[in-house]
Amino acid sequence: MKRMVFLLLAIVLLLACSALAETNVLPDGTYSAVFKTDSGMFRVSEALGNRGILTVKDGQMMIHVSLNSKKILNLFPGTAEEAKKEGAALLMPTEDEVTYEDGYTETVYGFDVPVPFLDREFDLALIGTKGKWYDHKVSVSEPLPLDESK
Repeated sequence: MKRMVFLLLAIVLLLACSALAETNVLPDGTYSAVFKTDSGMFRVSEALGNRGILTVKDGQMMIHVSLNSKKILNLFPGTAEEAKKEGAALLMPTEDEVTYEDGYTETVYGFDVPVPFLDREFDLALIGTKGKWYDHKVSVSEPLPLDESK
């Protein structure tokens, strides 16, 4: 009986540690990170190599991504169905200037996206210029610390 109780406690502890490790929260700071989407039409500007700026403060993560155009008007951290509900807090765009390798500069929309965890997909809905909400899966990975002294 004691072995069974010990075994059950060990399993519970292992599961709790595993769940805690899955959050993958980084130390406070600023990082460059890969932002992947499930769509070629919804992506980070090519000028930025699929990367955004990930900020971590008090265990909360937020990534700023500059998209490839101004055709996505709002994002929502969740599903399209949730985004349509009255009072849904939509993510508003910023105007970001990106510069390509050849020196061409373009103004695109950027968004600050809450990141619940690293290295796993999460829901992010978008509405474009056609006025229709679309569901997408995105992930944030490969964080690299930024040298803030530059």
